[in-house]
Amino acid sequence: MDSDQELIELVNEGDPDAFETLYYRYRDWVYRLAWRFTGNQQDALDVLQETFIYLLGKFPGFSLTASMTTFLYPVVKHLSLALRSKNRRFTTDEEILSELPAPVSKETGRSRSELAAVLTVLPDEQREVLLMRFVDDMSLKEIATALNIPIGTVKSRMHHALRTLRHDRRTRDYFLE
Repeated sequence: MDSDQELIELVNEGDPDAFETLYYRYRDWVYRLAWRFTGNQQDALDVLQETFIYLLGKFPGFSLTASMTTFLYPVVKHLSLALRSKNRRFTTDEEILSELPAPVSKETGRSRSELAAVLTVLPDEQREVLLMRFVDDMSLKEIATALNIPIGTVKSRMHHALRTLRHDRRTRDYFLE
């Protein structure tokens, strides 16, 4: 299993199989992220295609200075939001959460709809960093790089989002140890 850096070097040397390996390594992640932004399967597939066309256009001469997901996140976000704006569509948080493996407490009967309702009250910036951290499993540094904001801003947004979730009766059980 080659590292991303090794694959990029091979693609820079003209190896199409290396690009294919990168594609298969990241296509599901790109699709899920695009779907989260667009809320539409077909639009997410279009963004997936456009993302890898964009990446391919960076070769030869591409140099990866962060993780691949950190590099791809702003590309996917930009393409998704542009497409969504063009189509004048929007996604509800309930639709987003229906695709995610959110925990449901059997004892309390908490549901995804309650979690979605709480997420809708979060400002977009807080919801975005929360999903990037806990759904996309990105580090705080990767989030800061992907959003081009200081890490302190990421921490602040995360803190405020988690505080809101901890104090809401509908999601308090998620934070019990």
